[in-house]
Amino acid sequence: MKKIFSVLLLMVILFSHYGNGLAYEKNDFGLGIILGSPTGLSAKLWLSKSNALAAAAAWSFSHKGRFQIHGDYLWHNFGLIKVEEGSFPLYYGLGFRVNLGDETEAGVRVPIGLEYLFPRAPFDIFIEVVPVLQVVEKTDFEIDGAIGARFFFK
Repeated sequence: MKKIFSVLLLMVILFSHYGNGLAYEKNDFGLGIILGSPTGLSAKLWLSKSNALAAAAAWSFSHKGRFQIHGDYLWHNFGLIKVEEGSFPLYYGLGFRVNLGDETEAGVRVPIGLEYLFPRAPFDIFIEVVPVLQVVEKTDFEIDGAIGARFFFK
């Protein structure tokens, strides 16, 4: 498990320096809720105009009420869906998930989602589907999914 976390940390460090290095044109850090599998608190930190880190501390009701922590590195495609106001990027990424309870489980996440960034308000809403390859305790394949909203601070 240490190898998985080491590789993910290295990827985040390397990719955080990739891209144009400009700050996101809206606000940089968002905090809000995520509903579904899992349900809890969601956070997002923009690293550039198209890259961000997202994380959640939540309850996974599909896993007997276990506490879940996950973190993802995300790439955003702002050119795929055009809207008159705001932005509507498709995003995808790579991350990790840890479920804590009677047994500890860990896996690799591959989030795919849509996010709407409001043009004149520091809010976003999102919906995502997340294939998960569980690698610790046992090897298994699962799919998480959720909707959420965040308020962004400067």
